[in-house]
Amino acid sequence: MINTSLALTYLYLLIYILLSSGVILYNKWVLSPKYFNFPFPITLTMVHMGFSGLVSFFLVRVFKVVTPVKMTFEIYATCVIPISAFFASSLWFGNTAYLHISVAFIQMLKALMPVATFVMAVVCGTDKLRFDVLLNMVLVSVGVVVSSYGEIHFNIIGTLYQVTGIFAEALRLVLTQVLLQKKGLTLNPITSLYYIAPCSFVFLFIPWYMLEQPHMDISRIQFNFWIFFSNAICALALNFSIFLVIGRTGAVTIRVAGVLKDWILIALSTVIFPESTITGLNIIGYAIALLGVVMYNYLKVKDVRASQSATPERTPERVVKDWKFEKKSSDIYVPNDDDGKNGGSSGGSIIASEKIVDEEAPLIPSSRLSHIGRTQVNPHPA
Repeated sequence: MINTSLALTYLYLLIYILLSSGVILYNKWVLSPKYFNFPFPITLTMVHMGFSGLVSFFLVRVFKVVTPVKMTFEIYATCVIPISAFFASSLWFGNTAYLHISVAFIQMLKALMPVATFVMAVVCGTDKLRFDVLLNMVLVSVGVVVSSYGEIHFNIIGTLYQVTGIFAEALRLVLTQVLLQKKGLTLNPITSLYYIAPCSFVFLFIPWYMLEQPHMDISRIQFNFWIFFSNAICALALNFSIFLVIGRTGAVTIRVAGVLKDWILIALSTVIFPESTITGLNIIGYAIALLGVVMYNYLKVKDVRASQSATPERTPERVVKDWKFEKKSSDIYVPNDDDGKNGGSSGGSIIASEKIVDEEAPLIPSSRLSHIGRTQVNPHPA
């Protein structure tokens, strides 16, 4: 007898892995001068943001799939705008890196995500400097350095773009925790796109006008509507697939899926893009970094379990009450970086124990297994 629920969970994981890998490879193919030859990463990112904002507008305002949150001008100015600015920056720098370095090397550099997030959390005061975590961060950094040293087609410009994008994304994660959670504001994937995508589009317009627009010769640009439309659809679908995965799996399962996705992506990139050559030193360095990340994840899981065991269990009546409240509210999911501490909305409708994020999704930032996790909404998928 096949367990339907288990089969559905594995199906969602498979969809997530395929979409996440597909979006990365698709973006590389579109941007690379050797293939589709559309070397305008800011323009491509603006297409994603514009499409996501348009779809979310129809879902919120026209079809009323979810109800918009109570957004005041103060919250928008102090929370949404700065978060959108760093979100736009991380996408801009990350996509620009595809022009200079291989997909495989980019995936290896993304192992720095836990280091960047930890550093930003300590600087912003949302995490404390711990010796055990610091050792893991040093191990990850050493692994990335070794991997970089072994890169045949090492490009300093592409590496700087990618690392800058990683730190911009880490700061966005920390700001999401510091700003949104303190305001008691939680956003699901649709409402997040509704508020953040248009603002990010505006921020991207400024560097686009200064850097790309002067060099865009319309007569020489090959614009294929279906290529850009399908690319934007894939990015949006990835966002929603992450939401489905959140509701059905635990932190360990998602972390394993993340590791599997990274290795599959690195292997696929070498097949699809022959110039993506992997050396033995690349693999050794990435393995060292991965060891540090796995140890870091272990510490985070321990922290989460400790915090959960210290929290009294809710009565069945309370669970039902919370579930009914959550089904009425649009505040289902908030991407955050709470380092395993409990958090959520002011109404108590969310208990955010960890986080799942993906660097290619238009909403949810980065799928480094360093801070992949699960936001525990309720036992029923939304």
